[in-house]
Amino acid sequence: MDLKAEYAERLTNGPTAVALIESHSTVALGQAAGQPPQLMRCLADRAAAGGLSDVRLYYFHSEQPMADTLLRYELMDDLHPYSFFLQAPERKLIDQGAADGHRKVVNFVPSSFGQSVRTFRDAIPVDTFLVQVSPMDTHGYFSFGTNNDYTSAVARMAKRLIVEVNPNMPRVYGADPLHLREVDAIIEHTSDLPSLAPRPVRPNEQSIGSAVAALVPDGATLQIGVGGLPNAVCAALRDRNDLGIHTEALGPGLADLIDRGNATGNRKNIDKDRAVFTFAMGDNDFYGWMHENQAIMSAPVDYVNDPAVIARNDRVVSINSTIEMDLTGAANSEHLNGHQFSASGGQLDFIRGAAASKGGLSIIAFPSTVRSGTISKIVPRLSGPVTTPRNDVHYVVTEHGTANLRGLSSSDRARALIALAAPEHRSELEEAAREQHLV
Repeated sequence: MDLKAEYAERLTNGPTAVALIESHSTVALGQAAGQPPQLMRCLADRAAAGGLSDVRLYYFHSEQPMADTLLRYELMDDLHPYSFFLQAPERKLIDQGAADGHRKVVNFVPSSFGQSVRTFRDAIPVDTFLVQVSPMDTHGYFSFGTNNDYTSAVARMAKRLIVEVNPNMPRVYGADPLHLREVDAIIEHTSDLPSLAPRPVRPNEQSIGSAVAALVPDGATLQIGVGGLPNAVCAALRDRNDLGIHTEALGPGLADLIDRGNATGNRKNIDKDRAVFTFAMGDNDFYGWMHENQAIMSAPVDYVNDPAVIARNDRVVSINSTIEMDLTGAANSEHLNGHQFSASGGQLDFIRGAAASKGGLSIIAFPSTVRSGTISKIVPRLSGPVTTPRNDVHYVVTEHGTANLRGLSSSDRARALIALAAPEHRSELEEAAREQHLV
């Protein structure tokens, strides 16, 4: 049987595909742009019609298509979200449940991003996996496109794999492409991918970006996220040479460095001349840039985020942010206002990988205040869990300066961090440091 005939044999429509999913089962989904909008809509419609009950949904990083379909509050009797990384849709559901008699509707699963494949393998048997992929090539292979992460592994662990083929999903080269014969059912649907709209860089982000870039030497291998501050850092690196990229998230800022010739990857020790990533987000132009681009390489998250793999490159520079940092340098990057806000992601994976890299360093960079300067992000004590322990924090950057915490006593750390706080908050932080016997 030829590939076209095998494809036609698996091709169906959304309602028929999701009819394979049973009540009291576990469904996992790709994350972000890998989440299949039509399959999610059909599954939500089936639940709304009373055709499903007690379906557990496991996933990272929901976007608007998932919010509009599976994560509707009226479906929470039958669909039970188990999120590894809370976003706005989950926070909205949590608020709705709290207003509805403190009803529990969202389940948070603590796990680092790098450990997610092992978490699924060891603890979460998956009945059905749903994911969006690029069109099949002439050899029978689909691409996971923007999202290799846990997707490429868990898609093979699941008892059943259903894919949504979208011509707007870029074909991306790298590890673990998906062959037709691994797929149980296929639907076709054309839709725009979730877009991360660019926003102007704020003045404080501009100064932070310049300070961070000053720590990045020629030939460094970068890990950095997406958003305003990462874009400011990338813009400040346009005079660097031979940068490498080995990063959890790939976005437009890093794409710009590749196109300008700043990021060649030719000084990397592994995956030389390729920008390695595990998931990507940007706008439509960025997704078009990714399509069949030999400069980039996607790989599973248990490879990309493995500290031992990260450390194989020299001069790794890990750049992350945080919600708050205490006076000893411990960072909470996931908890806000007494509640889980996001998750730990891969921050600690890369900080430890950079620490083990020859000539490597890690940076936690953040504006010193929020809410128009009324709240300091440098605090006496953390209000949530420790995402990155103080023992691991290296450089800290705010708009007020840079501090290298490595080797400093707790007293010297407190003084250095108070100097990075906004001037209007320093006196209260100094008083707190005295009360804690730090100074």
